[in-house]
Amino acid sequence: MTDQKDTSMTDPNQPNPQNVPPAPPAYEAPAYSNAPQYNAAPSGGSTPGRTMAIVALILAIIPGTQVIGLILGIVALVQSRKAGAKNGLAIAAIIVSVVIMILVVVVIIIAVAAFQASGGGDLVSQVNACLDDPSGTVTFQGVTMTCQELLENSGY
Repeated sequence: MTDQKDTSMTDPNQPNPQNVPPAPPAYEAPAYSNAPQYNAAPSGGSTPGRTMAIVALILAIIPGTQVIGLILGIVALVQSRKAGAKNGLAIAAIIVSVVIMILVVVVIIIAVAAFQASGGGDLVSQVNACLDDPSGTVTFQGVTMTCQELLENSGY
């Protein structure tokens, strides 16, 4: 009989007949980093200030609430920038608020100017004109009346 040794256990070139998995290495580096990530959007996809920016944009569109929308839009933008994220909705809310406020001011100026032009001026100037010439007529708030009527209605 020939004395043959079973070399499959010690020979690395021979397959492992017992199907025993190889032992894992002593240390393996983790596949992820435990270090905190700064200047990145938080996980979960939410951007700080996003909800506030949506509210600001809604308020910027609603008549009479543009100032609140502007303030909330600025706060939302500052929160996003501190977190290192971009917030286009906050910028949109700021722009819409400012544009609508400018349009409202222009409309008010035009309305006051139109009222002054069509109404014939304010009551004080009409009364002063009647005091200078009581026999004349004046137009106040679109109504033409004699100076005597105006002076009587005004308490003179």
